[in-house]
Amino acid sequence: MDLANFFIQLLNSVQYGLLLFLLAAGLTLIFGIMGVVNLAHGAFYMLGAYIAYALTAAWGNLALAIVAGTLISIAIGWGLEKVLFHRFYHRSHLDQVLLTFGLIYILEEIRSMLWGDDVHSVAVPAVLDWSIQLTDTLSYPAYRLFMLAMCTALALGLWLLISKTKLGMKIRASAFNGDMAQALGIHTVRLHSLVFAMGVALASLSGMLIAPLSSVYPYMGAQVLIMCFVVVVIGGIGSVRGALTAALLVGLVDTFGKVLLPQFASMLVYVLMALVLLYKPEGLFKQ
Repeated sequence: MDLANFFIQLLNSVQYGLLLFLLAAGLTLIFGIMGVVNLAHGAFYMLGAYIAYALTAAWGNLALAIVAGTLISIAIGWGLEKVLFHRFYHRSHLDQVLLTFGLIYILEEIRSMLWGDDVHSVAVPAVLDWSIQLTDTLSYPAYRLFMLAMCTALALGLWLLISKTKLGMKIRASAFNGDMAQALGIHTVRLHSLVFAMGVALASLSGMLIAPLSSVYPYMGAQVLIMCFVVVVIGGIGSVRGALTAALLVGLVDTFGKVLLPQFASMLVYVLMALVLLYKPEGLFKQ
């Protein structure tokens, strides 16, 4: 592998890792704070991609579609938490799995009724529809660099929110000991709604960002959900810092594995997870 190819794959791995982090951060926050096993997280990713497709087709502006789609996703997450999920906080994980598994089929049926079962595409915005020439034969798309910048900014913003703000302090306190946080005056009911809406918005936003690079198709969230759980398990359940570290590791292993060891690419991420759990059963970072 020459230097140009290595640089391209490194950018791809970091971009993929940060996208996984946006997905996994929402999943680990929901589980860490509310104790809910949310199997429908991948379906929210799929829903975001379809929202981007529909709004871009209607308005012809991906940026506007992403902003509006994020607001719609926050409203959906807030409504689902109020109507469904708040009833399952103290139920068994089996009940939560059954609820979220059923929600996958409900969201997929709504998707089928609204947009059909065909594969769709979202056009790259004209302002980003160009490439940076690296060598005579290799170039790198500007939209991928835009995605990398967006994911980096969002990851940094999420870290600042969790680590440096009063709201983040409440989220961390609730994740560490929800009963004690409530006893100390933290409005945990409102906090749960906010965190769940944030998790749905992050998953949906990830789907919107990837839509121009990937086809928009039914059940597209199934595979990404598996990778999200891998990231959460490697990083440590409930740890945002762990999710970031694990996502970048998974991105590197998956991307370079497909290039250097294509015959073993499908198993390398799971080998990484097994090795981490062998030496650190609770993941890289505790909650």
